Amino acid sequence: MVNAFSITDIGRKRQLNQDYVFTCVVPLGNLPNLFVVADGMGGHKAGDYASKCTVETIVEEVAKSKKKEPVAILDDAIQCANRLIRKKSLEDINLDGMGTTVVASTYLDGILYVANVGDSRLYVINDEIKQITRDHSLVEEMVRMGGIDRAAARNHPDKNIITRAIGASNSVNVDFFEVALDSESIVLMCSDGLTNMIEDSDILKIVNTEGDLKAKANLLIKTANENGGKDNIAVLLMQPENTGRSKRVIADTLRFERKE
Repeated sequence: MVNAFSITDIGRKRQLNQDYVFTCVVPLGNLPNLFVVADGMGGHKAGDYASKCTVETIVEEVAKSKKKEPVAILDDAIQCANRLIRKKSLEDINLDGMGTTVVASTYLDGILYVANVGDSRLYVINDEIKQITRDHSLVEEMVRMGGIDRAAARNHPDKNIITRAIGASNSVNVDFFEVALDSESIVLMCSDGLTNMIEDSDILKIVNTEGDLKAKANLLIKTANENGGKDNIAVLLMQPENTGRSKRVIADTLRFERKE
């Protein structure tokens, strides 16, 4: 069993919340649990639709999958969501060019299985903070090629240009990661509305403060808004049960979240 809490916030600059999150701490299909964060993009309502439709499609596909392996289940579900978003974007001019990031995970027998498309992130936090996912963004590619350093990347004018997204093409290349979680680990999944507003070192301090997962998540949202709140903010915190590190907060058995 795991504990989890998720929340989204519109931020201080946007007129529409295009972030969407899902938490399920009980079995869903053949997965023991499921956690998803999506950050939509596109014109008015298009990004909103893309993130919501993607998450709901992933949930539906996971629930009915007959496969057993977590990676195969997640891959099939994400590919199905990609085809649907692509199809709808080509059929409806109001949805033309829409897309979304997605990061999804499930925890089984001490291992966290992670799937990622775009620049929403998953971190594992204990005494240090470690980013597990790799951003699919133009600036991240520049960093990897040695064109700019990590400090310059943070404020680069092209940092919001992503190189992979759900709905961008007929198929999508999904990155997968497997992470062993120890008894002191907390998982953070989030949109770039959080990471663009708070340094990783400060995220580490906040997650390591006293309090339950709800208090930590709300403090992350509050801090991102105090630092400017330039985008929508999605935060999902998950922790294996009985670690003794925070008070127990069980997510709703099935929880979709988007705060307008």
